[in-house]
Parts: sequence; structure tokens; C-alpha cells
Amino acid sequence: MTSPKPATGTQTGAPAPQFTLPRDGGGRVSLADFRGQKVVVYFYPRDSTPGCTHEAIDFSALADRFAAADTVVIGVSKDSVRRHDNFKAKNSLSVILASDEDGKVIDSYGVWVEKKLYGRTYMGIERATFLIDAAGKIAAVWHKVRLKGHAEAVLEAARAL
Repeated sequence: MTSPKPATGTQTGAPAPQFTLPRDGGGRVSLADFRGQKVVVYFYPRDSTPGCTHEAIDFSALADRFAAADTVVIGVSKDSVRRHDNFKAKNSLSVILASDEDGKVIDSYGVWVEKKLYGRTYMGIERATFLIDAAGKIAAVWHKVRLKGHAEAVLEAARAL
């Protein structure tokens, strides 16, 4: 499989695609709510899988440092709010988890991609992270994220903005 192509407009320097989604604990979360702050939006395949759990725990462990860097962290998957609530409670997560069950936001960020596993081809969410600056522009993008050290690298990039 060739490298996934990001959606038009999801490159560094472009305005971040806006969204309003249902979130853990009820209510909604909008990117516009955080104008004037930096925002990390990380996309992940599914709650309660080993890699996704590791990533959420890593971001949560750095929550105080992200807050000190005036940065909000939002995880997005197609899981329901109920699954997010269970996932968050089970793992003591402190990041916001947004539910994109219809996949429109996932698609607008260009992370709904063709994947291969054991010779099988299917569509799924690419593990990717977007750092959005205080003006609402994409400041950095990480595609095909490798988990080890990722949350720390994103934090360092947020601090440097």
C-alpha cells in the first residue's frame, strides 16, 4: 500500500477542519470552543485495544504539562459516547474523547484510509495526530503514529509554538 494522502487542507499551515462532536460525559465538544488555545486532535482506531489504550494513557499522563502549555487534547474515534465513558473510567483518562460515529470529521482530516492486515484490505482510521495553533491553523501533523515517545514529541511541539 502506498502512503496515505492527507485530505486537501489538512497540511501544515492550512486552517484545521472545524467540528462539533458528542463527547464523553455528555455534551458536545467543538474545535471553535478552544480558539486562542492550542489543540491536539489525535485520531485512533478503537477504544480498549492495546495500542489505543497505551496512546490515551500516555496523553493523559501528560495532561498537566499540556495544560501548562495552554494546549487541550482531544481523542477522536468512531466509538460511541458510552464506549468512551467506559474506556475513560476503566483507564482513568483525563483527555477529552469525541465520538465521530458517522466518520465525517475523520474523513475531513484525511485519516479514513485503506489498510492491510494479514493480506486483508479494509478501510479504517489511520492513527494520526494534528497540532492546531491558537489561530486555528494546523501547526504539525504526525501520520502513521508510532506510540513510543509520541505524546512527549507532541508536547514538545506544543511548547515550541
